[in-house]
Amino acid sequence: MTAVLFDFSGTLFRVESTESWLRGTLAGAPWDLPEAELLEAAWALEVMGALPGGAPPSWLPEEVASVWGVRDTSEELHRAAYTGLSRQVRLPDDRLHDLLYDRHMTPAAWAPYPDAGDVLRTLRERGVGVAVVSNIGWDLRPVFRAHGLDPYIDAYVLSFEHGVQKPDRRLFTVACEALGADPRDVVMVGDSRRADGGAAALGCTVHFVDHLPATERPDALLPVLDLVG
Repeated sequence: MTAVLFDFSGTLFRVESTESWLRGTLAGAPWDLPEAELLEAAWALEVMGALPGGAPPSWLPEEVASVWGVRDTSEELHRAAYTGLSRQVRLPDDRLHDLLYDRHMTPAAWAPYPDAGDVLRTLRERGVGVAVVSNIGWDLRPVFRAHGLDPYIDAYVLSFEHGVQKPDRRLFTVACEALGADPRDVVMVGDSRRADGGAAALGCTVHFVDHLPATERPDALLPVLDLVG
């Protein structure tokens, strides 16, 4: 194998908990919530799946259902989908819904999995090309830079920048071409059987990891090193 493609959320990085997300947003806002109400609101946001990269929605409001399936094809649709979910939860001020969305795009909202740095560093040392291929509605490059992992990434292929999302083979094709790699010599690493599994149609080997909290998944990326030899 000459190159590895990685998914972002649930693969290399894990988003903070919904409670931490709400607390972090309120910490920089002029509104406050009593503890009991904060915990209740965090639970309601969790149920709604309002945190991108967090739990999936338990149901989709009509105004969100119409864009949900294509939310990762543009910045506007991504924001509309997730703020539409969060607006099902009553908060002290309506402006908090956009502030919550803004919070999830900050490096503070994300933590790399414990083995991510070592794996990416080792791949670089071995001369293996690496690309991040993500279904996402915003630029995640600052997250990699803030956590010191950007030097190990050769290319970023983000769905909203191309107007298509995984499992569309076009995203994987762009990534392979950016690395100058034959898809048959490429491993795609991700947590979604449906989205990341789309790389198999191009001839890539696919390796799946579980989308778990970082503390519960310390070394699931290490087997990737065996796949590239």
